Amino acid sequence: MTGNSGGSATPSDQPQRGYDIAKQALEEARARARAEGKQVGRGRSGPVGGGRRLRRRGWTGSGDDPWDPQPLGKLFGQVAKKRGWGDKVTTGRLFAEWGRIVGEDVAAHATPERLEEGILYVRASSTAWATQLRLMSADILRKIAKAMGPGHVRRLKIEGPEKPSWRKGPLHVSGRGPRDTYG
Repeated sequence: MTGNSGGSATPSDQPQRGYDIAKQALEEARARARAEGKQVGRGRSGPVGGGRRLRRRGWTGSGDDPWDPQPLGKLFGQVAKKRGWGDKVTTGRLFAEWGRIVGEDVAAHATPERLEEGILYVRASSTAWATQLRLMSADILRKIAKAMGPGHVRRLKIEGPEKPSWRKGPLHVSGRGPRDTYG
């Protein structure tokens, strides 16, 4: 028996691990770089590959980047924003999705006609529905704000059905017309 009586082994007695070998190689490379006058330990100064962000050929990676296919709605939204069409696009969405926003039962009796300066003009199918819509206007405005964003529609102007015109048609009488026959 040779003389180690239960003591711990010296570092030179233990086989080196992969981590230790890599660490030693890195330290030697840094020492050589310092000897040549290079800066050591400051990390990269820029991206790998001469400043190019992506390789010319091959996969771009799993993350989102400008080279991935983009949804048409997102692209159209960006174009509309750049050209100042945002309000018109939102108005078009409101008119197109009217039934989904206010509900099919209300949409069956109310039709949006125009949006001017934050006032949405809605035509009701009857005077009874016009009255009902006026009572529901706060709820309808909340639904519109939830779907389109706040501030797009500030007020509703509910109009009843269009009145029949007595000035048109084949039986038109010149002068006062049919009004003089009402008792």
